[in-house]
Amino acid sequence: MVRLFGFCLASSNVVFDPVHNSCCDLDVQKNPELESFRSILEFMGRIPIKKALTDQRPIYKSHIDRFWKNATYDEQSQVISSVVEVHGKMETILVTEALIREVVNFPDEADYPTRFPERMVKGCMLRMGYRGALNAGNYLKSKFQKSFNYDAMRDYQMNMDALVLNKKYNFSHIIFHYMAENITTKVRAWKYPRFVQMMIDHAYPEIDRDIQDDLLVQAHMSNNTLKQLVKYHPNHPEPTLVIESFGFIKDVKYVDPDPVNHQNWRNEEEMKEAIYADELKILENFKTTKNEWYVKESGRRRRLATPTAEQGEGSSSKPKKKQKKMARALLIDEPEDDNPVVDVEKEQDG
Repeated sequence: MVRLFGFCLASSNVVFDPVHNSCCDLDVQKNPELESFRSILEFMGRIPIKKALTDQRPIYKSHIDRFWKNATYDEQSQVISSVVEVHGKMETILVTEALIREVVNFPDEADYPTRFPERMVKGCMLRMGYRGALNAGNYLKSKFQKSFNYDAMRDYQMNMDALVLNKKYNFSHIIFHYMAENITTKVRAWKYPRFVQMMIDHAYPEIDRDIQDDLLVQAHMSNNTLKQLVKYHPNHPEPTLVIESFGFIKDVKYVDPDPVNHQNWRNEEEMKEAIYADELKILENFKTTKNEWYVKESGRRRRLATPTAEQGEGSSSKPKKKQKKMARALLIDEPEDDNPVVDVEKEQDG
């Protein structure tokens, strides 16, 4: 529905996508089309990224432009440093994973994982009713039922799995990782403008806001976008497979079925369901991908804990070590032509 993590033209030399980092309003009174997603609205109201999805505020182009133009990344201390203008004076703002966690209200911790075994991730996709090619980089929304089309954004499969299976997941690290990556890329984007504005407002509540013609307009969720989400491309009709709500969507008390090794996408009782055998059968043709996005099966390597920021330092907290670049998969709307799936490795932020 909104591009929370993905991303892109504000001017000739600035990349910006008005849909990227936009937010949604879960009020059915304001957005009647939400009725089409009634089955998961209650779930959306209690997920750990609720504030990240719904916090709408004025965003100022000058603030975002200045932040990204002056942003530097210290790999050793894992701190992003930039400047903001407060009453005509340049002030420093330091962004860390810990600050993101505080400001965006992610209830995660530094040692929460950011990667899971690929087989488990794909198994959970099958459980959501996905029946597209598991070995492809892109995931077509036509292969999902409406209840899982709600998240029609470029995003990580692991985000979806973590939310549905109620897994611990370090959302804060993901945001920080891509902010740092944006600094080292050849073409900088206005990445996460809403989150950046939230952190600027947090660090400098008194910052100038009455700036004429300076508001950045984002394409937030509307009834029109909701209407598009429930539509399927003529060449890719809605799947006929009926999948009932499960996991944390269905049960607020649902417990992660495998919180240590992350191998299972069902608990023991859920494995008794007949469709589980179908999922295992499909997974016989599954092939692992060669990238750093997933935990490698050999040794079941998990992400090391991110160093915890020193207490009391707020925006000047300093974590320590950078993690390797991660590849992304795309959840995409189908094109007008029935084109073959493209390689996600070649379409990172286009």
